[in-house]
Amino acid sequence: MHLKNLAKLRKEKGLTQEGLARKANISYHTLVKLESNGIENPKIETVIKLADALGISVDTLLGR
Repeated sequence: MHLKNLAKLRKEKGLTQEGLARKANISYHTLVKLESNGIENPKIETVIKLADALGISVDTLLGR
């Protein structure tokens, strides 16, 4: 499960990587790795936190 559009969605919301990491309550380094596809299978809890922080559905975040 790749979050290919994570960076695009983050930028559309006007958030920095650090800002989204704080808002989603995940580490900055995790977010950087997710955006660069360094983490191929993120935990579902992380995906949910990111979707909630961005105000979008998990399906949207996954590009479905």
